[in-house]
Amino acid sequence: MHFDFTMAIGSFLVAIVVGLTGMGGGALMTPMLVTFFGVPPLTAVSSDLVAAAVMKPVGSLVHLRRGTVNLKLVGWLCAGSIPAAFCGVLLAKTLGDGKDVQEVIQKALGVALLIAATGLAIRGYLAMRDRAERRTPATGRRTAEPGEPAATGLPSVPVRPVPTVIIGIVGGLVVGMTSVGSGSLIIVALLAVYPVLKANQLVGTDLVQAVPLVMSAALGHLLFGDFQLSVTAALLVGSIPGVYIGSRISSRAPGGLIRRALAFVLLASALQMFDVSTSATVWVLLAVLLAAPVFWMFLRTRHGLPALPWSRDAASPARAERSPSDR
Repeated sequence: MHFDFTMAIGSFLVAIVVGLTGMGGGALMTPMLVTFFGVPPLTAVSSDLVAAAVMKPVGSLVHLRRGTVNLKLVGWLCAGSIPAAFCGVLLAKTLGDGKDVQEVIQKALGVALLIAATGLAIRGYLAMRDRAERRTPATGRRTAEPGEPAATGLPSVPVRPVPTVIIGIVGGLVVGMTSVGSGSLIIVALLAVYPVLKANQLVGTDLVQAVPLVMSAALGHLLFGDFQLSVTAALLVGSIPGVYIGSRISSRAPGGLIRRALAFVLLASALQMFDVSTSATVWVLLAVLLAAPVFWMFLRTRHGLPALPWSRDAASPARAERSPSDR
C-alpha cells in the first residue's frame, strides 16, 4: 500500500481547521484530494468520510469534557441525519458508475461548497449583529469586554424538534452524497435556529452530532462507494492530531479569522469543482478579496460598530460617553 506523506500533511492542516471551527472537513478535505492529488470525486468522498468517522470522535471528546455540547440538540439532529446520510449514499450510487457519476458528484460538491461559503458569510453577519445588540444604549460599549474567556456554561435553550430534525435530514443527504455539510452547513443552520448558543457551544454540539452522521455515511460508502485504504490511511495520520489540536484551541476561543479564510477557500474550491479556468478563478477571488472588506465595513457602521474592529475610537472612553446623536 502506497502512503502519501504530502497528503497526510494536508489533512493535518485541514483537521486543525475542523477542530477549531467545526467546519471544513469535507468542504476542504475532499476538494484537496480532487484538486491537488487527482483523486476521483467519488473515491475522495468515500475515503474522506471513512477517515472522518475516525477523526470526528477525537474532537468531540474534547468538547464533551469542556461541557460545550447540548446533548438534546445532538439527539434530535441524529434522528434526521443518520438515516438521511445512508440514503444520500444510495442516491449517489443510483446515478451510475464511471465518468458520468464522477462528474455529477463533482458538480454536487461544487454546489455544496458554494452553499457552505454563503452560510459562513451569513454566520459572520449574524455574529456581528449580535455584537452590536450587546452594546448598551447608554455607553455604546459591549456588555462583555473583548478578550474575555469564551463561555462554557450552556444557556437554557428550548429545543425545537421539527426544524432540528429537518436540519439533520438535509445535512445528512448532502453529507452522504458529497461529504460536505456535517460542519459547514449544519452549524450555520443551528446558528439560525438557536442564535443564543455561543460559538464554542455550536462547534462542540455540531462535532458530537457529526460522529454518528459521518459513521452512517461512511458505512454506506464502504458498502456502495469507492473507498480506498491508502487514501484513508494518509488522511487519518494527519487528521487525528490536527483535530485534537484545533479542538483544544476552539474550546477556549472561537476562530473568527479562520472562518473568514475558510469561506474564501471554499469559494476557490467550488470554482475548481465547476472547472472554472485558473485565470477566471484568480479574477473572481481578487474581486471578492477587494470588495468583501469594504462591504463588511459598511455593514459594521450600519449597525453602530466601528468600521475597523481594532479602531482606537472603539475603545475610547470619550467616545463611549458621547450620546448616540453625537456619533
